[in-house]
Amino acid sequence: MTAQDASSWIGRELGSRRVAWDERDVMLFALAVGARPDQLDLVFERDLRVLPTFGLSLAQWAPDVLGDAGAFDVGKALHGSQRMNVRAPLPPSGGVTLNSRVSAVWDKGRAAIFDVTVDCELFEATWSIFAPGQGGFGGDRGPSSVAQDGGDPSDRRQLPIASNSALLYRLSGDRHHIHVDPEAARGIGQPRPILHGLATLSAATLVLADIAGAHPCDLMELGGRFSSPVFPGESVDVLSWPDGAFRVETPRGVAIDGGRAVFATP
Repeated sequence: MTAQDASSWIGRELGSRRVAWDERDVMLFALAVGARPDQLDLVFERDLRVLPTFGLSLAQWAPDVLGDAGAFDVGKALHGSQRMNVRAPLPPSGGVTLNSRVSAVWDKGRAAIFDVTVDCELFEATWSIFAPGQGGFGGDRGPSSVAQDGGDPSDRRQLPIASNSALLYRLSGDRHHIHVDPEAARGIGQPRPILHGLATLSAATLVLADIAGAHPCDLMELGGRFSSPVFPGESVDVLSWPDGAFRVETPRGVAIDGGRAVFATP
């Protein structure tokens, strides 16, 4: 596929898929992103509630479909950012039909960004995939990233990442080898397997809910840009601002920036 062809994907339907889950899937996901033993309604079937970001694991197939169709080189493309709007709570078990499309393709010159949107009655989510070598087709550059300049954060908390977090999270559906195989990780220039960006994003919402005095299942809006990897077994810092803005930092620099998490008020 040539760079000039990237614009032809705009508006392309990627299909619909019926997905189903049960209580075990919900509890495994919560454990994978760091739910604590005392958060019983996340890890115990009695009064079980579902983390909204579990929906992202159900929809991970959509950007994979686009890559498999030849829109970009899957070996070079990166998950640049993620957005999610929650419409209704996910039930502890059930099913839903997800509809997916390419909602936009932005021309960044040497690269293109493909926005893949998945929607259903429960949520809408958009994956932004950064594809090197696919730009230069004369399209719109898209919205510019807005620097996070809200002054000093109002809160900073440490978030320990379990050493088996990537092994658990991949069981929710994203089984790309870079998260488990050291050789595959070295192939993308990393010294060891990295944690899924969506796992870091989900884990951060648990901390942000505590800061906001909210329940993590009351998340309404979420977004963030993935800047650098997180490794299982390390600790990261979650910085937050009163307006819902947040950032995740590792000992090596920023992992997620431009973050925003909004929870329903009690």
